[in-house]
Amino acid sequence: MDDEVRDSGNADVRSSYWLDACEDDDYFVDLGANTTVVPESYSQQVSNDPCFFDGSEPSKKRRVWDRTSGRKRRRGPDDTEMDVRVRDQVRRRERYNSCSWKDREFREAKGFWERDKTTNELIFQVGSWESCRNRKEKLNNEKINKGDEDLEENKVDEPKEKLPEEQARQYQLDVLEQAKSRNTIAFLETGAGKTLIAVLLIKSISVELQKQNKKLLAVFLVPKVPLVYQQAEVIRERTGYQVGHYCGEMGQDFWDARRWQREFESKQVLVMTAQILLNILRHSIVKMEAINLLILDECHHAVKKHPYSLVMSEFYHTTPKEKRPSVFGMTASPVNLKGVSSQVDCAVKIRNLESKLDSVVCTIKDRKELEKHVPMPSEVVVEYDKASSLWSLHEKIKLMEQTVEEAARSSSRRSKWQFMGARDAGAKEELRQVYGVSERTESDGAANLIQKLRAINYALGELGQWCAYKVAHAFLTALQNDERANYQLDIKFQESYLITVVSLLQCNLSEGAISENNATGSDMDDASVNGNVPDELEEGELTTSHIVSGGEHVDVIIGAAVADGKVTPKVQSLIKILLKYQHTEDFRAIIFVERVVAALVLPKVFMELPSLSFVKSASLIGHNNSQEMRTSQMQDTIARFRDGRVTVLVATSVAEEGLDIRQCNVVIRFDLAKTVLAYIQSRGRARKPGSDYILMVERENLSHVAFLKNARNSEETLRKEAIERTDISHLKDTCGINSGEAVDGTMYQVKSTGAVVSLNSAVGLVHFYCSQLPSDRYSILHPEFTIKRHETPGGPMEYSCELQLPCNAPFEKLEGPPCKSMRLAQQAVCLAACKKLHEMGAFTDMLLPDKGIGAETDKVEQNDEGDPLPGTARHREFYPEGVADILQGEWILSGKGCEESKIFNLYMYSVKCENAGFSKDLLLNQVSEFAIVFGAELDAEVPYFHFKSNKSRVLHFLPYTCQVLSMSMDLFIARAVITKASLVYEGLTEIRETQLTLLKSFHVRLMSIVLDVDVEPSSTPWDTAKAYLFVPLSGGKSTDPVHLIDWALIDKVNKTDAWSNPLQRARPDVYLGTNERTLGGDRREYGFAKLRHGMANEQKSHPTYGIRGAVAQFDVVKASGLAPHRDASRVPSLVDLTNGKLMMADSCIMVEDLGGKIVTAAHSGKRFYVDSVRFDMTAENSFPRKEGYLGPLEYSSYAEYYKQKYGVELIYRQQPLIRARGVSYCKNLLSPRFEHSDVSMIGHDGVSEETPEKTYYVFLPPELCFVHSLPGSLVRGAQRLPSIMRRIESMLLAVQLKDIINYPVPASKILEALTAASCQETFCYERAELLGDAYLKWVVSRFLFLKYPQKHEGQLTRMRQQMVSNMVLYRYALNKGLQSYIQADRFAPSRWASPGVLPVFDEDTKDADSSFFYEEIDSDERLSRKIHDTDGYEDVEMEDGELESDSSSYRVLSGKTLADVVEALIGVYYVEGGKYAANHLMRWIGIDIDFDLKEIKYSVKPSTVPENILRSIDFDSLEGSLNCKFSDRGLLVEAITHASRPSSGVSCYQRLEFVGDAVLDHLITRYLFFTYTDLPPGRLTDLRAAAVNNENFARVAVKHNLHTHLRHGSSALEKQIRDFVKEVQNELSKPGFNSFGLGDCKAPKVLGDIFESIAGAIFLDSGCVTASVWKVFQPLLNPMVTPETLPMHPVRELQERCQQQAEGLEYKATRSGNLAIVEVYVDGVQVGVAHNPQKKMAQKLAARNALVALKEKESAEAKESGEADGKEKNGSQSFTRQTLNDICLRRNWPMPIYQCIHEGGPAHAKRFTFAVRVNTSDRGWTDECIGDPMPSVKKAKDSAAVLLLELLNKWYT
Repeated sequence: MDDEVRDSGNADVRSSYWLDACEDDDYFVDLGANTTVVPESYSQQVSNDPCFFDGSEPSKKRRVWDRTSGRKRRRGPDDTEMDVRVRDQVRRRERYNSCSWKDREFREAKGFWERDKTTNELIFQVGSWESCRNRKEKLNNEKINKGDEDLEENKVDEPKEKLPEEQARQYQLDVLEQAKSRNTIAFLETGAGKTLIAVLLIKSISVELQKQNKKLLAVFLVPKVPLVYQQAEVIRERTGYQVGHYCGEMGQDFWDARRWQREFESKQVLVMTAQILLNILRHSIVKMEAINLLILDECHHAVKKHPYSLVMSEFYHTTPKEKRPSVFGMTASPVNLKGVSSQVDCAVKIRNLESKLDSVVCTIKDRKELEKHVPMPSEVVVEYDKASSLWSLHEKIKLMEQTVEEAARSSSRRSKWQFMGARDAGAKEELRQVYGVSERTESDGAANLIQKLRAINYALGELGQWCAYKVAHAFLTALQNDERANYQLDIKFQESYLITVVSLLQCNLSEGAISENNATGSDMDDASVNGNVPDELEEGELTTSHIVSGGEHVDVIIGAAVADGKVTPKVQSLIKILLKYQHTEDFRAIIFVERVVAALVLPKVFMELPSLSFVKSASLIGHNNSQEMRTSQMQDTIARFRDGRVTVLVATSVAEEGLDIRQCNVVIRFDLAKTVLAYIQSRGRARKPGSDYILMVERENLSHVAFLKNARNSEETLRKEAIERTDISHLKDTCGINSGEAVDGTMYQVKSTGAVVSLNSAVGLVHFYCSQLPSDRYSILHPEFTIKRHETPGGPMEYSCELQLPCNAPFEKLEGPPCKSMRLAQQAVCLAACKKLHEMGAFTDMLLPDKGIGAETDKVEQNDEGDPLPGTARHREFYPEGVADILQGEWILSGKGCEESKIFNLYMYSVKCENAGFSKDLLLNQVSEFAIVFGAELDAEVPYFHFKSNKSRVLHFLPYTCQVLSMSMDLFIARAVITKASLVYEGLTEIRETQLTLLKSFHVRLMSIVLDVDVEPSSTPWDTAKAYLFVPLSGGKSTDPVHLIDWALIDKVNKTDAWSNPLQRARPDVYLGTNERTLGGDRREYGFAKLRHGMANEQKSHPTYGIRGAVAQFDVVKASGLAPHRDASRVPSLVDLTNGKLMMADSCIMVEDLGGKIVTAAHSGKRFYVDSVRFDMTAENSFPRKEGYLGPLEYSSYAEYYKQKYGVELIYRQQPLIRARGVSYCKNLLSPRFEHSDVSMIGHDGVSEETPEKTYYVFLPPELCFVHSLPGSLVRGAQRLPSIMRRIESMLLAVQLKDIINYPVPASKILEALTAASCQETFCYERAELLGDAYLKWVVSRFLFLKYPQKHEGQLTRMRQQMVSNMVLYRYALNKGLQSYIQADRFAPSRWASPGVLPVFDEDTKDADSSFFYEEIDSDERLSRKIHDTDGYEDVEMEDGELESDSSSYRVLSGKTLADVVEALIGVYYVEGGKYAANHLMRWIGIDIDFDLKEIKYSVKPSTVPENILRSIDFDSLEGSLNCKFSDRGLLVEAITHASRPSSGVSCYQRLEFVGDAVLDHLITRYLFFTYTDLPPGRLTDLRAAAVNNENFARVAVKHNLHTHLRHGSSALEKQIRDFVKEVQNELSKPGFNSFGLGDCKAPKVLGDIFESIAGAIFLDSGCVTASVWKVFQPLLNPMVTPETLPMHPVRELQERCQQQAEGLEYKATRSGNLAIVEVYVDGVQVGVAHNPQKKMAQKLAARNALVALKEKESAEAKESGEADGKEKNGSQSFTRQTLNDICLRRNWPMPIYQCIHEGGPAHAKRFTFAVRVNTSDRGWTDECIGDPMPSVKKAKDSAAVLLLELLNKWYT
């Protein structure tokens, strides 16, 4: 229940105000550096050129193993399209050399057929489908605004600039040489190429280290976040090294040492902000000596407490000199001050920087080369008049500030405001610098409002009333549109004041002059507007057009606005400057301003004035302000400035240094720089030849004039000093450096790691710790400080600080020592707090907040390399399949000799099957009986029924087998018949070695036929791991089990000569060349590959080509001598049948002897059960016509059919035909294969209530049939044995595991816990896993809660995650070898290893449910079928590519499966043996916790709640609602106290919620599990999800008025609770309504939390008894959700509906102001829409609306279809691709050619459009038939095939 609490800290709380300045700018997609726009005609021309394939051959059609899904995947549509392009290319080359049909697939198309959407008729379109589609799209696109198209084209034509290769200049090489030999500070102009020097230095040092076999680790420090991305990209491009980039916004503050260590090992250069390096150094994650090179960009910042300075003083200078890294600094000015007073002063400051960085300044002595590459701009000074003061407006806004501050001071947050002035500002600033988080002052309405009012006041004074109005309006709009408005504190308080300010300042801005303007001024201004002014200004020259004052100098552009105070003369002057450059080619300008507010509002001024329409402006602001600009947005703005979409940047100081901004024509200092450095750097932006550097100064402002003079002088002094170096050795203490040896009490260091916290970092670390405590949107957790003054007589004033931490911290208050200043007092108490938090375990030894063990792995599915993590569903590995030890036996290797005296004692179990249900299929009961012989006695829990023996000596061997055994297995053999199979112990039998030889030979012969594996008994290998045999039973009775064996049948089968005939052995299809595995391709297009191959090579069509593509198989049979040669001329026309004999393929047999036999068809190799002999039918009977076939009748009789298709001339045409049915493959009988196959579906009269299943028969000429040596009943009985043995083997493994665990639990239940749902059997582990998961979570939660009373809820949650995560459980499972016991694959007999008969794996092996001996009869033979309504074996067609593994001894298991089995075992043991059994299992598996409460040694201390709080709570009402009296009412107070409530000595409910959540989950899951014992796992999971969720708990809390007792301090929370209560009351008023968490209003999480926390309080108050919790909460939860009242979530219901109907589902979410709008699209059509403040709720409502709309549409369509005839529609659906293929083969046409002509839509809603053509023999190629767009390839092909069938029907009828 704590996910929302943890995630709330990551919410983006930045203001969106700055977006207003960019709202009208155009955004374009960057096509990348290497994108080239190719004209359509050219692209079509070159698309088939061989060079586009890199000279490689096109990929051949093949299947690829997809490891992630465990299946073989087919070649996709993309591959098909590539093959088509390659074929087109080959055809053009061979156009005059070949005329085969394949070379003309899609070349001759002049039009295409498609279905008209309105008339549903087949229509012909001229031209290609692509061109028609393009025309339609073009017509649609013409409606789009052409201006947008032009902009898009401009964007496409200008590719992204690629970083050019830059050659080092001589002065750069000079600096580089010095940097190689000593630490250096490069003092060069902006744009002089300092970064290139750094890159070359990195390369140089890397080469030197490589010579020493060492790895480079260089750290490149930058002062600002945007520079991180820029410099990292530059270094990556220039060096090709592995470069990492890091800044606070990327979350590096939360990385641990392991994650950083991976970065250090994998990267060579790390680019980061200085604060990141300072943090990891302080936390001892990296040592200074591990760094080889330290580069400091803009190193002049290394002063005072800047991170540059702290890195050097705290860590660099404290490192031994021989271990220090090389240092390279870069700056445009080594002094970052307003100026230098003298040469000596300059020398001292440079020397201090050198000492700090342990480096020497290096600059250029000869500036001539530099000036060639870095041209200097012309410096122009522009004066403007001082603005007239709008005194009344200023005073009103200042008065508002005072009012707001007074209101804040008197509020409940007084303690916070007491120290929120300048003293606390530093702490907040340091917090933002150090850890990248803020105190979230946006949530404090008063403090945030004062900031806004001051910004408005600044804009009013500096920019004018209209600008101030725009600022205020933007603030108000952002506030109203902020999605946090629902829960932000005091939001209405801010809004009311801003509305007043907006109405006070509201005005309009328009162009025009004041009426007093004279003509001269107007003329002059007109000239200015028209550009008739001097083109250039000399340095320092002040022309009249650049001197702005009042009166006669006010122009027509903005004159009236200046006079009215709407804009200031300063803004007016800026406008006139821009107008001068109106006609400048390739104009680019940067305007530097001091305040963010000016940067945001000035572009609005430019957009408002038509005269400045040539200006396309944007703002560029940095990170360190309330209106932040994300790095990606900054980079986008710079990119648009670079390519001309923006021509004017209004920037703060962020653009002064470092950023790679395009060279400009003009740089304007709207606000003068504050330092010499800023002056120099901003000037460096004007790097174009002939550019201007314009400085705007206020007329008669002496400070402005003085600064300019000082800046120019200081720059010269700096250059001179850097070259000449003044001797200052006579001065003392000029370059002292802090040695880093801290004074006692100024730092705290952890000895084990070296991590350190000092006075400088303590405040930020405490803030960071508080920000990591569990919280939600209503509680802002931060430390609070109270300063106390201590006056000493005659001494200085001292201060002490009291720190108060949030209520969920390990301690709440701490008093600091007296200090000389308030700032020092705050630092001292924070340092003491850090030490105490570390001692209490709240900080790790790295001095980072302890998040619990394994925090990094939360919700992570893959590692850094992209591989799935162990324990996840995507992590799959091969594991050996386990075999029970009891099945092992060396005796299975015997039987090669003929020793009569050698005896083997074997245990025989007969297989008994009893059918439940009724079927008309007589074959289901005509099965032989079998027994299984083992080398050891099976466990009593294996499914056999009773002990049976009349021999007293057997009782000695079986002392306990006569107990009643609990389990038998169900075999699903038919739709309405379930066979109950079990083993009956027949006794211990003595088998001689000669008999064993016979048994093994029979076993191999039988199973080779059943499993279709061609092996010889004499050569097959035997494995001692599986030692058992299948033996037939005679059906008689005997006291000696050996006499029950049918030795006569065994002898007959072993001695028959039929095994020498390849057609009588396994896999006759391989012998005849008709094996579908070897032909490949789609099963439904079986045999087409060979047919296509022959026709493609223009081979003559053989008259015996069949539907399967087999070439004259009977010729092979005759040539091999397997059938006797018969001459038709010597056979009489009529055969005498009076003697009852039939002429078979190799013998003559009596008709009565043929019953129950199996025959093999000589012409196809398929096997059939003989049903009867049809004396009324002969081979001369007419051949039936296939239903729905469009062509003429091709075969006049059966004899004609066999002659034309197989080349067989029937001799005995007058013989009766044999009616037979196909022999199926051995199936998996453990899985229910039929809907409603349960015996309960069988009527009371014994007749199935299901629709009878169809049985297909074929009619065969006897002379084409071989009689098989195995009886049909024997094969049918043997086909059940693999399924029976699979269950026995699984059960024996479960028994073995039970013995290892050593606790009495039924093995059948253990087997259930080991069986995955993917086995598709009647049981699986999912129910038990659900219960085990809840119990495991509960036991671990209870242990952690009681064991660690100091840990907060977040730590406990992460610790629990580490103990019960799937990754941990997966490792436990591996350690115990559970992978060998798990049953995770659907049983496939074709891959099952029988003793002596190992499976054979082919490339295209299908699942076991495909046909045995070819269950799929030839399509032409199906013409002769007659359908009878009997319940026979079902005919299942498997989906393509179903392949589970490549070996019977190995299988693939996911890590999650192993973890689930552990939870399922816990659940099973809990059900069978209670908590003691479950605890025993957990101890065995390796979960190392104390399960007994006595072992935990916990102590629940009585709560100490102040009396005033106890008196404020209505305990009688609260306890009355709960119907429970508390012994310790302090627990109840804690359970209802939210973190937003001031502490006052009471903790918040978070810890109680942690344990309450687990206990309720366990109790409710247990209740549902035992109440609904027959509920399927999926439904039980849904039931639990509906009962155990925050929404349901919140509604129960409201229903019982628990919300009225909540103690909190948030007005926003109060409002949300009030709205929710109102909604719940409306829900309850509806009759019979119970949403169970699916209501239309999202509940405040707090209400569900207190419901859980109260459960935790009851648990503790009752002495940790869960029964007491359930006694209280079961009545509260009534009515509990039931299967009948269980609602389905609309989102899930809609998703399942669309999946069933193969429809594409897509959600589109947008936000309008404070509302989230979600639209639902099904197949691209909008079917639902909803809006709500919460996005998830909007999605739920939209899905609900969509379901209603879809159901209404379905009802309407059903009504219409009921009124219509509908026959035509139904008939058309019967024609499929198979029908089309049949027609093509009958007419000897090539197979149809399909082509995907379009694929589109999102990944989850793909739509495919296919075209199909066929080359007819008489009319040539058909035109393309284009199907409808479909969600799958199969449906798309079918849609096209239906159209082609209709076309052919028109042609040939």
